Order: sequence, then C-alpha cells, then structure tokens
Amino acid sequence: MTTQAIRGSRGLVLKWGAGRFYLDTILLSVSLALMLFGFVMVSSASLHLGEKMASDSFYFPKHQLAHIVLGLAAGWAAAKVRLDTLERHSRSLFWVGIALLVLVLIPGVGKSVNGSVRWINLFGLRVQVSEVFKLVAAIYVAGYISRHLETVRTSVKGMLFPLSLLSIGAVLLLKEPDFGATAVVMATALGMLFLAGARLWVFASLLGLVAVAGTLLIFTAEYRLKRVLSFLDPWADPLNSGFQLTQALIAFGRGEWQGVGLGSSVQKLFYLPEAHTDFLFSVIGEELGLWGATTVILLFAVVVWRALAIGRLAERSGKLFAAFLAYGIGLWLGLQSFINMGVNMGMLPTKGLTLPLMSYGGGSMMVVCAAIGLLFRIRSEVVASFLGNGRKGVWPSA
Repeated sequence: MTTQAIRGSRGLVLKWGAGRFYLDTILLSVSLALMLFGFVMVSSASLHLGEKMASDSFYFPKHQLAHIVLGLAAGWAAAKVRLDTLERHSRSLFWVGIALLVLVLIPGVGKSVNGSVRWINLFGLRVQVSEVFKLVAAIYVAGYISRHLETVRTSVKGMLFPLSLLSIGAVLLLKEPDFGATAVVMATALGMLFLAGARLWVFASLLGLVAVAGTLLIFTAEYRLKRVLSFLDPWADPLNSGFQLTQALIAFGRGEWQGVGLGSSVQKLFYLPEAHTDFLFSVIGEELGLWGATTVILLFAVVVWRALAIGRLAERSGKLFAAFLAYGIGLWLGLQSFINMGVNMGMLPTKGLTLPLMSYGGGSMMVVCAAIGLLFRIRSEVVASFLGNGRKGVWPSA
C-alpha cells in the first residue's frame, strides 16, 4: 500500500491500492491519544509490579508496547475488510464467537485467573474471549437489523429473536463467570434495537425483564451479592469485601484537583488491586487529579460521538449494516468505559471490565483496535459513496 496524505474537508485521505481511504482525523487523533496516555499510565502503575514478578521494572510496559503494535495491526487489518463481506458472514462470525465461549469452558483449555475462566491462549497471546464476543455480537445484531428492519419496528418477534440467540452467549458468559461482559453485550444489543426504531412499549418491557433478570442473578450468586453489598457500604468491611473500592476511593481522594504527580501514586504500591488493568482510572485520578480524570472522560466522549456520527452518516446514505454496526461499537465502547470508570469512582458495583484502549492487556487492545478500524472502514466507504454520487454537500454535517 502506498500512502499519500492530503488534508482537506474530508479529513485524511490515503491512497489505498487503486482507490482512496478516507480517515476520520478526529477519531484517529483521539484513539491514538488514549493509547499513548494509557501506555504512560500502565507504565507508571506497573513498574513496581514488574520488579516483583519478573525482576524487570519495564516488564509490563514492554509487553503493553507489543500489545499496542498488535492492536494497530488488528485495526489496519479490520479496516481492509469490505463491509459487504462482513455483513455476509455476520451469522457465521456469531457462531464462531459462541464456539469460543464454549471452548474457554473446557477444562485444560480455558485459563483461570482470580477464580474466573475467561482466557484462552491463541498463538502465544492470552485472549479474553468475552472481548471477542462483544464485537461479533455487535456485527451479528447489525446484520440482523439490516435484514429485518421492518420486522424489528413492527413485531415483538423482531426484537426477541436476536436477543434469544444472544442469551445463549449470555449463559456461557455467566458460566465463566463474567457478569460485566454479559451486561455490556445485552445492553448494547438493546440499544441497537432501540435505535433501529423498535416499539417503545416492547423496548421498555424487555428492559424491565432484563432488570429483573439482572436482579435475580445478583441474589442467586453469593459473590455477586457480596459485591453489591460492599458497593453500598464499602467501609463496613474495608479490609475484605470492600477493599478494592475503599482503596480506589482513597486514590481519588489523594489526587484532589491536580494530583500527586505522575509516578507518585501510593495506592498502586500493592494497595490497589489490578492497578494496571481494571483500576487504572484510579491511578490516573490519584496521579493527575480531577483534571487528568476529566480529560480521559472527555476523550472517550469524543470516541462515542464520532462512532454515532459515522453511524448517522451511514444511515443517511442507506447503508443500514454499516450504520448499526457503528452505533453498536459506539454503544459498546461508551458503556464499557462508563462502567469501568463508574466502578473506580464507587458509582457501580465492582466488575471485571477493562478501560478500552488504556488498560493493560493484548486481547482487549486488539479487539478494540479492530472495532475502531471498522469505524474507519465504515466512514471511508460512506464518504466514497457520497463523493461518487456527487453529494459533496451532504458530507460536512458528520
């Protein structure tokens, strides 16, 4: 591939084989900023841990740098996939995702960490299967909506059918157990169906059923109930069930407005569990204060905005699969980042969800980068379609 960057009203234009690829410069800049910001914070949060575990302070930063390279490669590969090809194979990809969820539950295949069996080793890389399933679920639901839009808008069956299939994945996710990923997948699917124009009373009824099911799941598993109770009053047992949340709150309290300074966190020194993964946002709050935490929130808000804007542009061009895939990716990334930050700040019960593009982990980085790559592909195909049809006046609105 030869590249020729041309800045203009259409963003960054690349020569891609015989055609052109229209990049969203805002999305590209913000995504790279989150990755680099995350790399700096992962390095800060893990230097002491690398020294303890591998006698190498830079053990985790070096691995995270490799994860970023793999993520960029995954994003580039995903951006090369034609949307019609992806739509044609959306159902097959869904069943591949289900097969992976089954595979991870097979003794000896799935890798257990902290009591949860969520990972498998693929080509030497530990991949969290639930991350892959989030993407393939969004692809499947987008394909279903594009094929059955009228049914979704007029029939209860139109909403129940994709949700019933996704419930198979939800059951397998709960077997790991991974309640957080289950919530993200089902909420993303419901959001996509709502944006497709599903009847409001049907949507409200299903939302109520999901809420009831979630409540039952909480009360039927002792570890989930303990998490909720510790969330409501973490200081009741600060050295046991409330330990994670109290340490996270202490981190934010120490950070105040401007933070204690990059690298100066005390909570990351074996007080805050998983400081370089699930609780990275707490380290950001402690070291960079309110301003640093607010910057991260705003960056994620821009990512969600661009995903929804790209989806809206695709919908206006009549590309329904592309539109709802963009909506699904935006909902997924926005919801997961919101839950992660909410858990860190004590707004939500503890969940094992990483902060997209920032937390340590190769599988998560690759899947999220692939999703961002698909957003680039959607925008490029839609803009090329607009320009090819001579509709230059429509493009600037998105």
